[in-house]
Amino acid sequence: MLTRIISGAVGVVLLGAVLFFHDTIVLPIAVAAIIAVMLFELIRAVKLHKCFPILIAAEACGIAVPVLYGIMTKLTVDGPVVPPHYEFCAWRYAHDYNLYVFGIVLLCAFAVFVTWLRKHKVIRYEQVFFVLAVMILVPQAMTTMVRIERFDSDNGLFLLIMGLCGAWIADTGAYFTGVAIGKHKLCPEISPKKTIEGLVGGIVTTAVVYAVAFSVYYGFTAKRAVIACVTGIVCAIIGTVGDLSASMVKRQIGFKDYGKIMPGHGGLMDRFDSVLFVLPTFYAFIAIFGVQ
Repeated sequence: MLTRIISGAVGVVLLGAVLFFHDTIVLPIAVAAIIAVMLFELIRAVKLHKCFPILIAAEACGIAVPVLYGIMTKLTVDGPVVPPHYEFCAWRYAHDYNLYVFGIVLLCAFAVFVTWLRKHKVIRYEQVFFVLAVMILVPQAMTTMVRIERFDSDNGLFLLIMGLCGAWIADTGAYFTGVAIGKHKLCPEISPKKTIEGLVGGIVTTAVVYAVAFSVYYGFTAKRAVIACVTGIVCAIIGTVGDLSASMVKRQIGFKDYGKIMPGHGGLMDRFDSVLFVLPTFYAFIAIFGVQ
């Protein structure tokens, strides 16, 4: 337990340091580092971490996405462009970013397929398509951290913290509710400790925290409180799906944890599995419905 607490405290300090420099290139670099570790853990799970061409291709794809996004958005914000040309410049950078990322993904996927052709006797198609899936899903999902922070120059840090909390508050609420009153197992074969009562507790906790936090930060209106509450509910449910999905992968491949980078907690995939699903969901809600 002590190891778990110390490891968690170190993680909080590191996260706090990154968030302190959220409006600099530090955030995209930190996200790239997290993605690199998560991809390594996932590729190791399917026993391809020693196949360096595939590993390097996947890592290059993962690292490029947040770093490029961070650079392109900083160029848009800090570049010597004034209205009415600013909107066109922003569109131009977004178009260029999508084009660059598309090209990088294609190139990396091509490298993976060429390696598969060369080593088809020892590499299975399930392994290849798993790598292709995670090297697209993980970078795009985790780069949403940067997207959320850049979404609103004045309130980006608050939104980013709330996006992360959408996953972690639900976990905390579900844990304490499950310990207190949990009786009915949610998915006993995938995650034996999760209960239906815990799920409901996590959903309610996230909804309440979101409604209160957004109302306090932006000022209370009925519309804002309802949107925040619904966002919290959806994020809590989606986060549980992400957590169970990652647990199912571990069960099927026979892993207890994805890694040991955080003693007592496992790997970064063990910590960010629900975040992978929650961040894009949160970003979609604030982009479509707004919470300001």
